[in-house]
Amino acid sequence: MKISTIVLNTPTRVVVALALIVLVGEFLIMALFENISITLMKDPFLRKLFFYVVDPIALTVIVSPALYLLVFRPLNQQRQLAESRSLEADSEIEHLAFFDQITGLPNRRLLIDRLHHAFASSQRSGREGALLFLDLDNFKDINDTLGHDIGDLLLQQTAQRLESCVRECDTVARLGGDEFVVLLEDLSKQSIEAAAIQTKAVSEKILATLNQPHQLAKHEHHSTASIGVALFSDHGKTAEELLKQADIAMYQAKKAGRNTLIFFNPKMQDAINARTVLESELGKALEKQQFHLYYQIQVDSSHHPLGAEALIRWIHPERGMVSPDQFIPLAEDTGLILPIGQWILETACTQLKAWEQDALTRDLVLAVNVSARQVFQADFVAQIQATVQRYAIKPMRLKLELTESMLVKNIENTITAMSALKAIGIQFSLDDFGTGYSSLQHLKKLPLNELKIDQSFVHALATDSSDKAIVRTIIVMAQSLSLNVIVEGVETEEQQQFLMRNSCSHYQGYLFGKPVPIEEFEASLGIL
Repeated sequence: MKISTIVLNTPTRVVVALALIVLVGEFLIMALFENISITLMKDPFLRKLFFYVVDPIALTVIVSPALYLLVFRPLNQQRQLAESRSLEADSEIEHLAFFDQITGLPNRRLLIDRLHHAFASSQRSGREGALLFLDLDNFKDINDTLGHDIGDLLLQQTAQRLESCVRECDTVARLGGDEFVVLLEDLSKQSIEAAAIQTKAVSEKILATLNQPHQLAKHEHHSTASIGVALFSDHGKTAEELLKQADIAMYQAKKAGRNTLIFFNPKMQDAINARTVLESELGKALEKQQFHLYYQIQVDSSHHPLGAEALIRWIHPERGMVSPDQFIPLAEDTGLILPIGQWILETACTQLKAWEQDALTRDLVLAVNVSARQVFQADFVAQIQATVQRYAIKPMRLKLELTESMLVKNIENTITAMSALKAIGIQFSLDDFGTGYSSLQHLKKLPLNELKIDQSFVHALATDSSDKAIVRTIIVMAQSLSLNVIVEGVETEEQQQFLMRNSCSHYQGYLFGKPVPIEEFEASLGIL
């Protein structure tokens, strides 16, 4: 093997090897013919015959096998080995290019190719097809708690279960993360409704199969999935458009509570397009100074002003007044709520500083809504403190309103942040109380100053005995915790009278004033 390795290294060594073989061959020939008669060899004819016929023939007989064994066979073996390795490498590269490494399923590239074939087949046959976009619910929790190895096991078992739910002609692919796609071909030729029924049956089978417990190493895990469905036939959609439609439907399934399936319809696309446009305009609204703060007065039982709640309004040059219900959730989702929230805080502090200069307004407290995203920022406390110091306001005149829903996560961190700010005098109000998820255990730990009873309990307060009981209970509980109570949405004298009879004396609502611009708000103070 060492000789073959030397021979195979360079052409020069091959030539040297050939020379050595010929030299050895000559010595062998001389040894074979050393007993030939000297007299015979002196004959010119015989001598020529030996050197020109016998010697070359003998040398060929000796050299040829040696040359094959030492040169050509190793060269041929190496060539075959190189070709074999090249084929294996090509095969591995092809597999990596078209298949997912964790599950072995087709990847996005191969899926797109099969979608193109499915479109062509659907056009020829007239049969419907369907694309199922599937996302595992809460998959991130598995990776975060049990590790990525366990997460990979769940992905592998999910792939196996998906394949068990479909036919051989169908395709199961993994796009990445916890996203899978199932391509169903050759569905009903009768109508799109029949194809939808077939697709629904397969989807429900998938959901039921995935709902079965998974054994992940030593852990038993229950998993669910959300599925978005887009049907296709000869309608001229591209593969990317179809994937987008199924993806949109999948997110609607998430919003509907997860572990369900939803079919795409064009209205979803219209809503997405409108949201995209609104998002783009929202990103420019702060820069173009389209946001304004409106102020809704808060009063006591004598209608004496206690303060106000600052409410953001978006006045669009073309859309007019954009409802907060439209843009606040969008700002939360995109992260724009952070710069918007900081603008609200700074504008409110500017107003508080201005109010300090007037005896009519210097004692007013201004309530500002704070989003969960703001509270969960690592520098939330530092930002509030810096803003208060920069505008040199009295901290006790600023009240931050938090919603119950944000207390579900990071309750301990929230309590720490609130305590640090309350230490410098800032007040806290728990907004929309009664509609969220507060536990009494958390409630007694929170450094609150006030509970704000949600307006949903106030609308039917005069007639609904359940609402009356709930409001009474909240008032009594707040008093036992030494918390103030304010009720929002008070619109009638009858509602106010009921609240007064039950020892609640702070109100906010249309009975006392709507949210209005600052000029109008300040003008109304003299009237009150």
